[in-house]
Amino acid sequence: MQLHPEVREALAAGRPVVALESTIISHGLPRPDNLQIARQIEQSVRDGGAVPATIAIVDGQPHIGLDDRALEVIATSQDVLKVSVRDIATIAARGGIGATTVASTAHLAARAGIALFATGGLGGVHRQARESWDESADLTTLSRTPIAVVCAGVKSILDVPATLERLETLNVGVLGFRTDSFPGFYLADSGFPLDWRVNSADEVADVLQARHALGTDAFGLVIANPIPLPDELDRGLHDRTLAAGLAELRERGVRGKQVTPFLLEFFHRETHGASLAANVTLVLNNARVAAEIAAAYAAA
Repeated sequence: MQLHPEVREALAAGRPVVALESTIISHGLPRPDNLQIARQIEQSVRDGGAVPATIAIVDGQPHIGLDDRALEVIATSQDVLKVSVRDIATIAARGGIGATTVASTAHLAARAGIALFATGGLGGVHRQARESWDESADLTTLSRTPIAVVCAGVKSILDVPATLERLETLNVGVLGFRTDSFPGFYLADSGFPLDWRVNSADEVADVLQARHALGTDAFGLVIANPIPLPDELDRGLHDRTLAAGLAELRERGVRGKQVTPFLLEFFHRETHGASLAANVTLVLNNARVAAEIAAAYAAA
């Protein structure tokens, strides 16, 4: 792996570092705005008191922290592949360009010694998973990766209660950050309660220290941080769009890996960009909160 000099120096000095995924840049945000937003996400980490480490694979080499050239490649190249953990070795051997998912970002960040990771939303159990067995590798990766992930829950297009059940089975802890309910990505509250709430970055740092002392940090930890209430998608619009999107999904017979991008694009189109604005807001918020937690943990 190639560590950006700023990231390497921060890790060596025990200063806070926050990992960031790159799939949101290459596949989750519209061009050409994606490059500017990627820089805003990194700036949110800096504003929170930490060093950003956007992770991607460039010319076959995993990069932990991207310089301007590498960030532009991920944001603008037509050859960027979406890379999960199972794909890392193949794309590295072939010298390709890859944007890392939540799973592969968590894996590479943990190998680099980074304790905090910020993203938009986790992958999870898909609706109709009883028939399709469609479940994100994010969940199983977190079950064996020592990293804490700040996210806004899982996308509401997924099966939220099934995802929470799987996280419990996989020993992945979930903390609500200033909330008693699991966030619903575009919505601040998915309607499902959480067992544990933390009200500050210092409280999360205490949990991280206790995990290390007790040997439970071999598993991932989800820090569920809701989108600010004034910025959530209108609930009526959300529910109507979701119902219409699921109906069109069934009508067209969309399956497998195409389900999530299809529904996200449907939301973007049908909400006239409101879902995208919510997405950007929650990612920036998660990046700042992750940085504050990383700073508190480094100072503990």
